[in-house]
Amino acid sequence: MFDYYNLEPLLMWIHRTMCGIMPEWLAFTIEGIAVGIFIMVMYAVLAIILIYMERKVCAAFQCRIGPDRVGGRGGLLQVPADVIKILTKEIIFLKNSDKFLYALAPFLVIMASILTFSCLPWNKGGEILHMNIGIFFVLAASSIGVLGILLAGWSSNSKYTLIGAVRSGAMIISYELSIGISVLTMVILCGTMDIQEIVAYQENGWNIFKGHLPAVMAFIIYLIAGNAEANRAPFDLAEAEQELTAGYHTEYSGMHFGFFYLAEYLNLFITAGIAVTLFLGGWMPLHIAGLEGFNAVMDYIPGVIWFVGKTFFVVFLLMWIRWTFPRLRIDQVLILEWKYLMPLSLLVLIIMTVMKVFGLVF
Repeated sequence: MFDYYNLEPLLMWIHRTMCGIMPEWLAFTIEGIAVGIFIMVMYAVLAIILIYMERKVCAAFQCRIGPDRVGGRGGLLQVPADVIKILTKEIIFLKNSDKFLYALAPFLVIMASILTFSCLPWNKGGEILHMNIGIFFVLAASSIGVLGILLAGWSSNSKYTLIGAVRSGAMIISYELSIGISVLTMVILCGTMDIQEIVAYQENGWNIFKGHLPAVMAFIIYLIAGNAEANRAPFDLAEAEQELTAGYHTEYSGMHFGFFYLAEYLNLFITAGIAVTLFLGGWMPLHIAGLEGFNAVMDYIPGVIWFVGKTFFVVFLLMWIRWTFPRLRIDQVLILEWKYLMPLSLLVLIIMTVMKVFGLVF
């Protein structure tokens, strides 16, 4: 039913063809380079789209126009102009900083983001990194980013960057618990940590419907915690401009700053993509019981369009949260996690486990 746009046969044919005209090791090398270039291009393109979308959504919520000059009335070329500007900026190394760790930090942040980005299931057979513990790998890879943030704040030898890094580290490590428990709730529902199998489990209904109220609660908890994990308002106290200038990346310039900037927006997309994968069917189409004609039409829409469409819908929800609620204090952020979200996520996990054991989910 969902094999109209299955990419696996095409990719296997390309691999067999290349192995037929060159040594296997050379074929793997070329494929690896091609995949790496594809990831970087997609990463950059999505970042440009998300930055433009953020500016327009922000303007709409604040009753403004947004970018409207560079590139016509829509301001379509404003973000590419900003990219060119940041690429030409000088990278400054501070005199009293730890130069090795200072230079390493942005690469750790971007590496964690790219590794996690590579696990997103764009379509059937369209996952770049595929393993039977895929969702566990996603949680592990995303945790590397906090090391880059802590190193950036400490190595810059500035009180503002250090305070921002400590705030961000405390917040990210705390909210990773709620994210992990929400993900584990869906793993229990699906019975697997393989990302493609989690999507396949939702063939006859998305998890947010199949898991009943516990799945809805886990989805809400995941969105709140994911917003905090991405350092976005109202959880952006690590970058509080009024207090810390720009937080942990205050002393960065040029493309080193650009790496932090790119990672923030792509982490937003990754957070939304994992939410879509776990709760909203991934690349699976929308089906309504009893409407076979409607379901057949939905099957003809490529899975990648379903995935990207759902992901941008969740991205919009996260942007809506950002431009609706004021920034929280550090004590409020930690109280929200430790007194409310984590106990609630544990309760949801227990309820889902009981429902799964007694066959109360379908």
